Amino acid sequence: MMTARMMTRFAPAALLLSLLALAACGPVRFYNKPGTSVAQMERDQTECEVESLRDAPVATRIRREPPYFVPPRQYCNAEGRCVIRGGYWREGAVYTEDVNAPLRARLRDMCMMKRGYTPVSLPRCPASVAAAAPQGATRILPQVTQNSCVIRHRDGSWQIVNVSPAPQP
Repeated sequence: MMTARMMTRFAPAALLLSLLALAACGPVRFYNKPGTSVAQMERDQTECEVESLRDAPVATRIRREPPYFVPPRQYCNAEGRCVIRGGYWREGAVYTEDVNAPLRARLRDMCMMKRGYTPVSLPRCPASVAAAAPQGATRILPQVTQNSCVIRHRDGSWQIVNVSPAPQP
């Protein structure tokens, strides 16, 4: 049986696993410039990331969440005898924050847009589309439409699929 202390200790790990699972289902974000190779897009993105890191370097700040009060609680045993434990203050968590991260992301986006790329976010393809699509990775960036979706492969590569809309009766 897990105690409250054990749950508190493992809660951050469980939260991280949950977030990773959700990220695997979420949209895929990338920069698109139809006709450009994925390799060229990745080189341009790396150059823009280096440039934005130079212009807005990591600036880590240590922050603390505010303290909070845990109210008194009543605990009763099987015989019905109850004890009230008084409330107490808990310190807020300490965390670090890179205050330049939002600026760096904007600089990277501006750099990529100057090179002709557009930031794109596409949904993941349904399993039926992924199973029917020919196996492969996107090598040249295509024109994306409202019917485009992405298949993520286990090796980290991805494939953009333009799904034909269903015919109207």
